[in-house]
Amino acid sequence: MLSYIIWDINPEIFSVGSFSIRWYGLLFASGFLIGQRIMAHIFKVEGLKESLLDSLLLTMVLTTVLGARIGHFAFYEPDVLLNNPLQVITPPFAGLASHGATIGILLGLYIYARSKKMSFLWLVDRIVIGVALGGFCIRMGNLMNSEIVGKVTDVPWAFVFMNNTEFTQYPRHPAQLYEALSCLVLCFVLFAIWKRFKSQTPQGLLLGIFLIWIFGLRFVYEFFKENQVAFENDLTYNMGQILSIPAVLLGVGFLGYMWVNRHKEQRIFTDDLAAEKHSVETIK
Repeated sequence: MLSYIIWDINPEIFSVGSFSIRWYGLLFASGFLIGQRIMAHIFKVEGLKESLLDSLLLTMVLTTVLGARIGHFAFYEPDVLLNNPLQVITPPFAGLASHGATIGILLGLYIYARSKKMSFLWLVDRIVIGVALGGFCIRMGNLMNSEIVGKVTDVPWAFVFMNNTEFTQYPRHPAQLYEALSCLVLCFVLFAIWKRFKSQTPQGLLLGIFLIWIFGLRFVYEFFKENQVAFENDLTYNMGQILSIPAVLLGVGFLGYMWVNRHKEQRIFTDDLAAEKHSVETIK
């Protein structure tokens, strides 16, 4: 009786000469496009102009990619970042760190919110719904690439990654799938909370849940994954776990902020002039 799954998916969908379309790239792009449609729905329901979405999408793409690239080299290959910083923006962009992407997104959205005179927490609370779905897409892309594999196991749902030449011998945890499904569930949970409260959603609630859920589970899942770089073998906890601890604490901090300020008046825009310009009423 077969006790494991043979994973022999070609990471390329098709190729013409040296040009190819890969599952990872398609899924990566899909995360942004679907996320934009989620935000378009939220903007429509809460009365904001959709004209803000184009600049918001551009902000998300740039901060995600740059944050993930810089984070990868800063956390896993600092010598490359110091000696050859241009590699950060050099194709094929191998190496993306989710912790770096998180930092990049938060910084980028803070600047974006300030420029639009919007509430940072209002914006990020809604963005994380799409980001959770994007996390699902990215981890499914990792699965299609047969990368970020788990440790050897005998569980019946173990995968043998035939296209990963380093780890083809034994069945392994499909760690990418664990994270992908967790992100998908989180997306539905966050959307359900927003749908229940809409404009009355306490600011900081969804962001806090997102950070605790994503990085709390990330800390656990790392026990089932092979280390990404050799130096992690000498650490009690690998880099993914070390970086997840402050992210979880930050999530707890946002929930604490939400609780302390739950009875205060909340605004989408930070001044009356901007509110009048965008025809948005104060959220009571």
